[in-house]
Amino acid sequence: LAVPSQTCHCCLLGLLYQEYRDKSTRQEIETRRLQDSQTDPEESSPSEETPSEAEPTNTTESKAPPQISLLRNSNSRFNLWQDLPEIRSSGVLSILQPDEIKLQEAMFELVTSEASYYKSLNLLVSHFMENERLKKILHQAEAHILFSNVLDVMAVSERFLLDLEQRVEENIVISDVCDIVYQHTVNHFSVYITYVSNQTYQERAYKQLLQDKPAFRELISQLELDPKCKGLSFSSFLILPFQRITRLKLLVQNILKKVEEKSDRETTALDAHKELETVVKACNEGVRKMSRTEQMISIQKKLEFKIKSVPIISHSRWLLKQGELQQMNGPKTSRTLRTKKLFREIYLFLFNDLLVICRQIPGDKYQVFDSAPRGLLRVEELEDQGQSLANVFILRLLENADDREASYMLKASSQSEMKRWMISLAPNRRTKFVSFTSRLVDCPQIQCVHPYVAQQPDELSLELADVLNILDKTDDGWIFGERLHDQERGWFPSSMGEEILNPKIRAQNLKECFRVHKSDDSQRRKLGSRNRQ
Repeated sequence: LAVPSQTCHCCLLGLLYQEYRDKSTRQEIETRRLQDSQTDPEESSPSEETPSEAEPTNTTESKAPPQISLLRNSNSRFNLWQDLPEIRSSGVLSILQPDEIKLQEAMFELVTSEASYYKSLNLLVSHFMENERLKKILHQAEAHILFSNVLDVMAVSERFLLDLEQRVEENIVISDVCDIVYQHTVNHFSVYITYVSNQTYQERAYKQLLQDKPAFRELISQLELDPKCKGLSFSSFLILPFQRITRLKLLVQNILKKVEEKSDRETTALDAHKELETVVKACNEGVRKMSRTEQMISIQKKLEFKIKSVPIISHSRWLLKQGELQQMNGPKTSRTLRTKKLFREIYLFLFNDLLVICRQIPGDKYQVFDSAPRGLLRVEELEDQGQSLANVFILRLLENADDREASYMLKASSQSEMKRWMISLAPNRRTKFVSFTSRLVDCPQIQCVHPYVAQQPDELSLELADVLNILDKTDDGWIFGERLHDQERGWFPSSMGEEILNPKIRAQNLKECFRVHKSDDSQRRKLGSRNRQ
């Protein structure tokens, strides 16, 4: 078989990846809404039940050759696999079982989405990076930070896409794609770790260039207005590799949910998923490492120790939460005193292994007067104590800086802030819906319908169509959740999602989650236990 030329897949599909991804996730949300409104998940039709990144459109009018020609046809739009003229004319739809058709759609979606991603990468390089005016404005070092190793990433995507295209063209019924995903992830996808790890530098450099170089700012605005960009920003192109490697893992998960159990294709999908998960985790760690180190250095400079000094900076330490709370001065019986006399401000820095308790002093400094290992902290909520003691909890240090047990009665500004502190301070504590010592059986679930970017270390960034278990919620509009596809936990506003009410859909989501992670027993156990961040 002839391998498609480079020019073929540069222009083969109408949508840029950003548009493609948005359409896909919104379709996924609508599909889940439809399922949730039905009494039986199996009632939905095959095309509705399978969330797809493919956009159903009219079939192309060109005469169908023996092999699938979508990837060679530069005028074609996104199609479902079953809508391709080659598939319809072959009669194969009357032979295949519905489950196999769903699997074909899931595999085809991975291929077409890679084509769209490559198209967007190519535009980033040809339209922005290789622009002659931009080359003159930027110093070589600035260009390197801004674009990093995007040429390597694009070369890897091209090689990957060529292999996927060739597989699709071998037979109208796709045999597998996860074996190709596995090989490329193991041998080539390390370029993603390099690119994503540069993200913090990249964002900072871009903001600095916009601020310091008017010529850069004006040129980028002009380039963004070009019809090729379809109204999308330059920064949306820069973040593509991180979005793609994460999405690729979810596409493999989607295939994994549809392959027959205990089959060779299930084994291959599990292997591909495991390798992708390793790359995604390395990408996340690369991003966090630099920002965490800078943050720890900044905190260290602000602390003055009233007690024996504790070294703050450590390669294995990072900040989980910081903020002001009110400490109760008098005994519990002093309810007659005015609130402002009853409490005084203290400031907490909570790290993954250490709590530091301070008082703010002039000059943006903090005087440390107590500390304790995070594993030796216990919390207890005070209930029905009246308005002055609302949102109050007890923090116990089993062994403080003086090697003694100490207790603090602390008041938060709201119910959500109190709960967020309690869960961060003592993560293994039972929440409203789940005991962390038990398996998650049928706790509430929520689907993300608005993306959310975390503002605090204990918050969770959300992508459209993410599904999460609700572990706790507050009366003032916050949810503590665990995302099913990666078990990451954190807080987010309840307005970002819609609760999944159908218990059969919730059970199906959990079953699929267990199946995805069954190759790793520790991952499976982790689903029902506290992820210690």
